[in-house]
Amino acid sequence: MEDLLLPLFPLELVLFPEEPLPLHIFEERYKEMIGDCLRAKEESQGQQEFGVVLAKNKEMQTVGCSARIVNVIRKYDDGRMDIFTVGTRRFEILVANPSDATTLYLRAGVDFFDDDAGCDTPTEAEGDRVIELFRTIMQKLHKTSDIPIHLPKPYRHLSFRIAAALPLDLEFKQGLLPIRNEPERLHHVGEAIRALIPQVDRVQKIRAKAGGNGHVRIQI
Repeated sequence: MEDLLLPLFPLELVLFPEEPLPLHIFEERYKEMIGDCLRAKEESQGQQEFGVVLAKNKEMQTVGCSARIVNVIRKYDDGRMDIFTVGTRRFEILVANPSDATTLYLRAGVDFFDDDAGCDTPTEAEGDRVIELFRTIMQKLHKTSDIPIHLPKPYRHLSFRIAAALPLDLEFKQGLLPIRNEPERLHHVGEAIRALIPQVDRVQKIRAKAGGNGHVRIQI
């Protein structure tokens, strides 16, 4: 039973499946958590993943995404670590902080889930439309037309890959996680980009008039 509990890492961010996430581990409880995951990985038994859940304003969400440790980039003498992880599976917390927990960090019984059967990919036309919007907003954000976009088919998790790269607010990103229908998620992402484009245009015009520079940071 202990091996089935998922360690939880509450953070003020939303992780998506397939999204890379570098982390600097410095708190004792999370040094212990990552150490346990690494031992499980080395021994090929036990819980090798940990769950990233959005925690903001003293409130923790109940839907998150697990992360797999790809490698340890650096270990420090005091036990701190720089690690590189990637998002894997979405989950819903069923029972958090079991009474028999013996670790410093929070663990939970979770239900992993994926998209509903037949709803994991959009049509090619739907995917291409949102990718074109994505290309447009990236060109505006980076002020260049030379933006390589590599989003190979099939378009599974396309909405997550696009949303992860954009300055969308945490509430919007969190709202995507529970949706078990990729075409529906992709529609929401496309609408968010359409709303973001004029905001970027306005900010850049204001900065141009004021003689400012730098990257545009807007959230919707």
